[in-house]
Amino acid sequence: MGRISFILFSRRKKQDEDICRGIDRSKLPAHVAVIMDGNGRWARKRGLPRAAGHRAGVERVRTIVRMSSDIGIKYLTLYAFSTENWKRPKDEVNTLMALLIEFLKKELAELHEKNVRILTLGDLSKLPRDVAAEIERAKNTTKENTGLTLNMAINYGARQEIAEAVKKALIEKKDPDEVTESYVSSLLYTAGQPDPDLIIRTSKETRLSNFLLYQAAYSELYFTKTLWPDFDEAQFAKALKSYAERKRRFGGI
Repeated sequence: MGRISFILFSRRKKQDEDICRGIDRSKLPAHVAVIMDGNGRWARKRGLPRAAGHRAGVERVRTIVRMSSDIGIKYLTLYAFSTENWKRPKDEVNTLMALLIEFLKKELAELHEKNVRILTLGDLSKLPRDVAAEIERAKNTTKENTGLTLNMAINYGARQEIAEAVKKALIEKKDPDEVTESYVSSLLYTAGQPDPDLIIRTSKETRLSNFLLYQAAYSELYFTKTLWPDFDEAQFAKALKSYAERKRRFGGI
């Protein structure tokens, strides 16, 4: 069994290397953010329950996190659960929470070994106690790591984030002249991190859906019809190559 696992690992590593060979590492985005959309549609197309789509989506998270770490991306932000997702059926919410716990328990050792640091964006106080505890364990275990920073946006909404930043500013009683762009950035969940260079959204939709609205001011946007469970290494490489070909002017010439 060990021999088979080694062969599969070696084969996967070679495939990853072949896919990544055409990517210009000097033009990689420092920060990639992903709106992972299409799990339900992926399942429906196959006559499966939505839970099967979410489980397939978790497998794709493993793929993209591993590839991001291997090729040298510094920050990866995944939109895992929005403030609006509580409106979904209770069974589906419970499934998503259970999959989050399962992912962290199964993957934490490997993520830690790969020097990945896990952080969260969002209000964790609203999460079930066992979910919040598992997240905190993952964050504490990896807090000293210096490789890829994996931001998991959980119970996250950009408008909520901005409202919380305003509250902090009011509490600090800042003089209006002190409220600069850099000060506002320091109050956001992503404080101390670069804004996303590239935001990817899967499954054909072409909107940001309350995701990183302040930070996305000059992000490059990449929309694909590919459903999230089908967004593999080749699809990710295609998005990275598209980014590398763009000219970013930030309002200049």
